[in-house]
Amino acid sequence: MSEDRTAEADRRLQEVLESSGARDPREFYRNRLRELKSADASAYSAAVAYYKDRLIPEIAAGSVDPLIAWAEYGRMLAESLAPGRTVSIDTTGCAHSYESPASPDRLVLHLPRNQGVRALLVSLPATLSPAQRATYDVLISGKQRT
Repeated sequence: MSEDRTAEADRRLQEVLESSGARDPREFYRNRLRELKSADASAYSAAVAYYKDRLIPEIAAGSVDPLIAWAEYGRMLAESLAPGRTVSIDTTGCAHSYESPASPDRLVLHLPRNQGVRALLVSLPATLSPAQRATYDVLISGKQRT
């Protein structure tokens, strides 16, 4: 993977972030990748290969929307860490089966089959609705009212 290709992919993502007001997903994907490295070396290697061989080249070439490509990478990381299903949460808090690309106003979560594992964040809308915030607080942060 060349530095030029990575720089072009970063530039394209930055353009989309600025024009859409979307949140940059890379930080929480980095955290997820670190978790994967500790949990499963072969899945980590596959995730790094996907990043180098597919994600960056496709974004740099302009053949995919950067936010959609990054969301799919995040979904793949989540599934690698904890098999389960991915859902999108609309502004009313209703969960829907995930279909790519998710609407930009949707909160996308991966729900592990193992009930002892919290939901994993895949993507955030630019602004969370109150219902999405509540869903995020409970399923991702583990906050509960007493």
